[in-house]
Amino acid sequence: MAVFPRAAGPGCGRLRRVSALTWITVGSLAAWGWLLLGQGFFWRTDVRLPDRTPPADWPAVAIVVPARDEAGVLPSSLPSLLAQDYPGRAEVFLVDDGSSDGTSELARALAARHGGLPLTVDSPGEPGPGWTGKLWAVRHGMALARARTDAEYLLLTDADIAHAPDSLRELVAAARSNGLDLVSQMARLRVASFWERLVVPAFVYFFAQLYPFRRVGRPGARTAAAAGGCVLLRREAAERAGVPERIRQAVIDDVALARAVQRSGGRIWLGLADRVESVRPYPGLASLWRMVSRSAYAQLLHSPLLLAGTVAGLTVVYLVPPVAVVAGALGGAEGALVAGAAAWAVMAGTFAPMLRYYRLPVWWAPLLPVTALLYLLMTVDSAVQHHRGRGAAWKGRTYTRPEAAP
Repeated sequence: MAVFPRAAGPGCGRLRRVSALTWITVGSLAAWGWLLLGQGFFWRTDVRLPDRTPPADWPAVAIVVPARDEAGVLPSSLPSLLAQDYPGRAEVFLVDDGSSDGTSELARALAARHGGLPLTVDSPGEPGPGWTGKLWAVRHGMALARARTDAEYLLLTDADIAHAPDSLRELVAAARSNGLDLVSQMARLRVASFWERLVVPAFVYFFAQLYPFRRVGRPGARTAAAAGGCVLLRREAAERAGVPERIRQAVIDDVALARAVQRSGGRIWLGLADRVESVRPYPGLASLWRMVSRSAYAQLLHSPLLLAGTVAGLTVVYLVPPVAVVAGALGGAEGALVAGAAAWAVMAGTFAPMLRYYRLPVWWAPLLPVTALLYLLMTVDSAVQHHRGRGAAWKGRTYTRPEAAP
């Protein structure tokens, strides 16, 4: 008698789907186990300036501030630079990168009103072929510093960054005490609006996940990064690394700068700041979206393959756990429910220290999957804008991918 195989019932398809979800969720949990223990403890927020023994002689410092249409933030940032309590000689060079809002005039007026360190305001004109506007301005500021001072160090700081009065002194002491060629602090960003609170701490969290601070500058480590808002750079190291000329096309210029210095034999350090803060507001989602999307695809080297991998990785690591919890609870898949809840708990637990650093309640931590979804969409949008010819657009300029630049 012939024996016919039993037809698969409707429950078998559901079983296969639930089983696949469970395995994917277990993979997500395994990824979080590795991120927790094997990614340089990126989630810890206790990396601060190292030993800061005051030097016997305080070296001269040139403070270079590239600025383009920054009249809205200069009153909150520039006076903090002019008021630096620094025992050595220091001078501020504000380089106006083609502003149309009176940035130069305002800077001079602020210097006249507040006094403090000497201020030079100048403009380099339109960027040369193959240069980004910011690095063209930094190049001009460094040239001014070489011509007018004998500065041993350059403080490269953005126009929206406010410094505590002892910021420069602490940076120089850390560099001198530890023999560092580059010292960079990730400024504390503004978290006043709802969207800033939802997006900004995750921005720093993701950055630290890519570039664990503990690995930056470690002897033999390949991880190199800096935070462009606050970089103290030894002038000799800059010349040895050939910057900014060697990185003139870089959209993510801070990471490119750190890599160039490290590859030329320089010692670098990166950590979180306590008293260096960004005063730039991002009141709505649109402004935050532009901040992330303008450089996200450049971070992926304009590679469709890396884009696909990033989308898949963000989905599995950040989105699958809450989906598994909901699907497991509704469908009775205990394995998916348990694995998803565990992965989500580890995710929230690693995010909590960053929320505390930003003085936000830890109940925001379980919302990280929502923020990750936003970042996924921003990254995809960055690629779409690039392929439409808009590339890394910022303040009226659009930059092509490096190999396409003249």
